[in-house]
Amino acid sequence: MPEPRPREPKPDARRTAVDALLRIDDGAYANLVLPGLLTSSGLSARDRAFVTELVYGTTRMRRACDWIVDRFLTKEPPPEARALLRLGAYQLVFLGTPAHAAVSATVGVTPRPLRGLVNAVLRRAADAGPVEWPDDATRLSYPDWIIDRLTADLGSDVARAALEHMNRAGEVHERDDGYVQDPASQDVARHVGAEPGDVVLDACAAPGGKATLMARAGPALVAAVDVNEARTGLIAANAARVGARGVAAVTADSRRPPWRPHTFDRILVDAPCSGLGVLGRRADARWRIQPDAVADLQGLQRELMEASIALLRAGGVVVYSACTLTLAETSAMDDWLAGAHPELIAQDPPEKPWQRFGRGGRLLPQDAGTDGMYVLRLGAARK
Repeated sequence: MPEPRPREPKPDARRTAVDALLRIDDGAYANLVLPGLLTSSGLSARDRAFVTELVYGTTRMRRACDWIVDRFLTKEPPPEARALLRLGAYQLVFLGTPAHAAVSATVGVTPRPLRGLVNAVLRRAADAGPVEWPDDATRLSYPDWIIDRLTADLGSDVARAALEHMNRAGEVHERDDGYVQDPASQDVARHVGAEPGDVVLDACAAPGGKATLMARAGPALVAAVDVNEARTGLIAANAARVGARGVAAVTADSRRPPWRPHTFDRILVDAPCSGLGVLGRRADARWRIQPDAVADLQGLQRELMEASIALLRAGGVVVYSACTLTLAETSAMDDWLAGAHPELIAQDPPEKPWQRFGRGGRLLPQDAGTDGMYVLRLGAARK
C-alpha cells in the first residue's frame, strides 16, 4: 500500500506578507512583486486583501514600526526578523489587532530560530502602553528630508495634512472602460482638451492611462511615447485591453523626438518627477526617492518641455503636469516657462477641487482624496 502523500501546508496570509516585505527590502517594487505572490499563494480573496493591507501598510509605516520595536532591541536583527517585527508592530499599533492575536499569529509564521526574539520583542511592545512618538517624522513615517521639503514648500499645516492623507490606503477608481486610474490623473488627461481629429503627443506616456483617455476624446490620434521598450509594450497592451484604437505606442526619447516641428495639435508632458504627491499609492516610494532627486529632475523636465514645444502647431496646446507638490517642480517650472516662452499664453486650470496656483492648478491629496498633482496648460498663438 503506497504511503499517504504529505498534505500541502495551508497557505498563511502573514507568511505571504513577510515574503513580500523581504523582497521589497531587497529592492523589488511593491506594486510589481505583490500581485505575483498573491496569484501563486492559494489564498482566498479575503486573505489576499488582508495581505495587501499588511504589505502596503507595513511598508508605508516602516519608520514608525521600526521605532516601536527598536526600543526593545539591543542590536540589529536578521532581515527576516526585522520584517516580522515590522509586521507585528503594524498590526499592534495601526491595525488595532488585539495584542495576543497580533503576537501569536506573527510568531506562528516565524522560523523556529527567530521565534524567541520576535515573541519577546513584540510582547514588550504590546505591554508598553500607548505610543508617545519622538517627532512628526517618526509618527508619520517619512524620511526627514520629505517632511522638511514639503513643510518649507507648503507650510507646516498644509504639509502635515498632505502627509497624513498619504498614509491612508487609497481608493480604487475604475473608469468605465475598466482602466484603474486616480481622478487627478483623469483630470489632467481631460485638461489637454483633445478634440475630434486632433493629433496628440503624450511625451511620457507609460503605462498609458492618460493616452488611452485622450484617445477616447473626439476620438483623437495619440502618439504615446516612452524611452523604455518594455514600458512602451505596456502602453500598447493597456490600449488594446481598453479598446483605445487611436493610441500608437512609440519607443523614443522625447528630448530628441522623431517628428518634424509643428506636428501636433495637443501635447502632454506628464513629466518624470519626485512623485511626492503620490506617496500614498506608491507605498515604497518614500524610501526610494533621494533628496537630490528634485534638483536632478528639473533639468530633464525643462528639456522635455523645450523639445515638446518645438513640435506644437500654431493654435495648439501644450500641458505640463507633475504628480508632486514641490515648488521646484511646479511653480518654478511655470516661472521658467514664462521667461523662456512668453509667446505661450496660460489658460485656465481645471475647476474645483483644483486650486489656482500661479498660472496653473494644484490639487492637494487632502482636497479631494486623490493624488497630489500640478498642471499648467499653455496655448500657442494662431498665425
